[in-house]
Amino acid sequence: MRIKFVLTAAAAAILATTAVQAQDFKPRIVRFGYGLVDDSNQGRAVRYFAQEVEKATGGKMKVRAIGNASLGSDTQMQQALIGGAQEMMVGSTATLVGISPAMAVWDTPFLFTTVKEADAVLDGPVGEKVKASLEPKGMVGLVYWENGFRNLTNNKQPITKLEDMNGIKLRVMQNNVFLDSFKALGANAVPLPFSELFTALETRAVDGQENPFNTVISSKFYEVQKYLTVSNHVYSPWIVTVSKKWWDTLNAAEKQVLQDAAVKSRDFERKDTRNEASQALADIKAKGMQVNELPAAEVDRMRSKLVEVNTSIASAVGQDTWDAVQGALKQVRTGQ
Repeated sequence: MRIKFVLTAAAAAILATTAVQAQDFKPRIVRFGYGLVDDSNQGRAVRYFAQEVEKATGGKMKVRAIGNASLGSDTQMQQALIGGAQEMMVGSTATLVGISPAMAVWDTPFLFTTVKEADAVLDGPVGEKVKASLEPKGMVGLVYWENGFRNLTNNKQPITKLEDMNGIKLRVMQNNVFLDSFKALGANAVPLPFSELFTALETRAVDGQENPFNTVISSKFYEVQKYLTVSNHVYSPWIVTVSKKWWDTLNAAEKQVLQDAAVKSRDFERKDTRNEASQALADIKAKGMQVNELPAAEVDRMRSKLVEVNTSIASAVGQDTWDAVQGALKQVRTGQ
């Protein structure tokens, strides 16, 4: 009889806990905006996140995945989050530099050489510190996703040496580090929102752009670009952010569900992006683009042109942050 009582009490406790957890979640609609098309690594990961949130809340919190820049460009969505007019988004860290200067550290040319380095630094203490710099500005950073190593495309000529950059009208993100970097390399850098890029390439308003292989495929840039140069000049993270105004209306259980789903989506997205990238380059070639790899000696020549840019980045983000990133990289590379 006593054993039966213990089992019954345990079952009652489980049911009570489940009931409390169910009551913790209010019916909510979460608008999660992103810039790429629905059938992209970005779109797939947002939908994965949505499924995790709805599953964890018993359908109480419903995430609406809204892609194709339908809610605006990255910068427009960021302002919507700050104002509380939109709940969530994922976008480039580079477009956040005007809000949080510390984000510029991730734009450092040739900062990371492998995804292992990127994961370790972004998910480590210094990555958390940079992410936390958004909160006083009205946004909460949850996790970093992967956009990937960026590469050059254009319609004028293959980029095989530094001098080939001269005069190329290259679309870059609306970010001073990207502007300064490509100007230092000889290009005519033109800042444009991503949502305007395909049309600018199609009408020859710009000659080229730079993005990871995945984006070249999902955005069909192969239709309006002839040459691709594997340069891996910047490792570009995305960051999942939440409106601070909205975040502050959530209870602890709701915040935890979003954070847990974000971590799961990060792992899903990175794996998906890397798998896709390995296939994307082959697909780019199959679509007719001419592909070449930038020689290591030319990468070194480009690095030598970017010393002043790196100095300005260190000044903008703060020497402590710059040194912390370099220290974290050294630990990864030496295994210490």
